[in-house]
Amino acid sequence: MTDTPVLQLSLTIISILSLFFINRLMLKLTSLLGSYKEVPIARLANIQIYLKILFLLAILLVILTIWGVDYRGLLIFASSILAVIGVALVAQWSLLSNITASIIIFFSFPARIGDEVEVVDGNNVIKGTIAEINVFQILLTDEKGNTILYPTNLILQRPVRKLNPENKTRKVNKGSTIMTRIQRKP
Repeated sequence: MTDTPVLQLSLTIISILSLFFINRLMLKLTSLLGSYKEVPIARLANIQIYLKILFLLAILLVILTIWGVDYRGLLIFASSILAVIGVALVAQWSLLSNITASIIIFFSFPARIGDEVEVVDGNNVIKGTIAEINVFQILLTDEKGNTILYPTNLILQRPVRKLNPENKTRKVNKGSTIMTRIQRKP
């Protein structure tokens, strides 16, 4: 892409600095979103690790472009690695889909820990209170105290009904202050 080593080195340094800036911004934004959505710290840390790896790979590709790496060789290498990974993951497809669903749930699932939900699974209705949302499953506690493990990839494929009691009080941690929010039916 560029011909002079000084320019290449300068662009590489700018790329690395931008990686640090993007990582810090991403950590702050996901932390704010996580505290707003009352996400457990372990789940937030997993999402942040996934995003860090994604940004690191993107910056690595930018740096390789700056230093003029031949894409044909890189594409052959990448396609070989992806073929091996693809064959290995065929038997574990649900594992990959659960991780992807966990990321989607982090950003867009309307129910949170402590909410009572019903999952319509064919002719069955699974009712319970969300006890935990982790990478591979959502843990529901039914009326009898039994724990139901429901895969995250299926929770996105099934209708979920969020049950709202008339006056439900929940504590929400907003930074250093703790607020109380009351939910009412509209």
